[in-house]
Amino acid sequence: MQRKVVAAKKIPKTSTHDESHEHSVTLWHVMKLLMCVIGTYGAYITQGLFQEILSTKEFGTGTSKERFPHLATLNSFQSWACFLWAFALILITEYVFVRKEERNTAHPPMVAYWKAGFTNCFGPACGFQALYYIPYPAQVLAKSSKMIPVMVLGTLLHHQRYPLLEYVYCFMVTAGVSLFAGFSSGKSSRQVAYPNAPLGYFLCFSNLMLDGYTNVTQDAINKKYKGSTALHMMCWMNFWTGVFYIPMMFVFSNAGKEVLQFCWSYPDAGYDILSFCVCGAVGQLFIFYTIKSFGSLTNTLVTTTRKFFSILASVLWSGNALLWQQWLAVSFVFSGLLSSSLHKHLKRKKMKRT
Repeated sequence: MQRKVVAAKKIPKTSTHDESHEHSVTLWHVMKLLMCVIGTYGAYITQGLFQEILSTKEFGTGTSKERFPHLATLNSFQSWACFLWAFALILITEYVFVRKEERNTAHPPMVAYWKAGFTNCFGPACGFQALYYIPYPAQVLAKSSKMIPVMVLGTLLHHQRYPLLEYVYCFMVTAGVSLFAGFSSGKSSRQVAYPNAPLGYFLCFSNLMLDGYTNVTQDAINKKYKGSTALHMMCWMNFWTGVFYIPMMFVFSNAGKEVLQFCWSYPDAGYDILSFCVCGAVGQLFIFYTIKSFGSLTNTLVTTTRKFFSILASVLWSGNALLWQQWLAVSFVFSGLLSSSLHKHLKRKKMKRT
């Protein structure tokens, strides 16, 4: 008698495993983003507090109190700290954990970064110097309005036309900065060493113009050298910035000598500078990691909102209560910046689809 072979029914596999894997990947993605946000916020908000301390604190006791001289030199100390930090990471990542045959040898030469390092030397120096003339929240807000000089120069020099919405966003930012500058609380102005709003905002504008050239030069390096990485750019940009500061601080002026003497007389200032530099080095690392992992839009949103919280932290830390008109100005600026970033992202996304 012939036996009938009954084929076993295949039991469909459940997608529980796939769903669990997808859930874990999404959770890890969210955790990484949260880590980047917390790291960036923590590093730069803390750095901003140390920067404000160095610009407003009177060191010493009794009648011999002195303010920290030459705030612009802070960028030099930060540059060397970031260079050493990035150089050490390059050695660790490329020469310890990566085999010789797998190393990327197409990195740009270090001399490719000297132009960007030159403007990166003078640009932030103007921003630091502005703290002698305007309060820290005003400086942060003014430096956030980077789109203003970019659009102005693009229109005047290159006859470039922008979408109507971009002009609306630019108007919001301009109105916000103007409104903030028009109102000032007496307490915050008294903490500034030499109150002079026009000079302070002019220095911030100069900072933005020079930073704009730095960004253009960085983009040119990335296009010319395909082997360019964020870590190498961080390393050699800061190296050249620090190199250009040496003659400025020790040859053409006595700024370096005076700062060292000040830190010798008031060790608290030296600790504040060290803390400022460590925060800057850690913050740059989180920014570069955010760009690599989540893209430039996410990094823009993180850094832009971080500046708002820097202003809030300054108000809470220093007791520099802002007027309601100034809070309205802050909301104008950051609404314009965030709307512009989202608009550009959606526009690029639409162009890729077509």
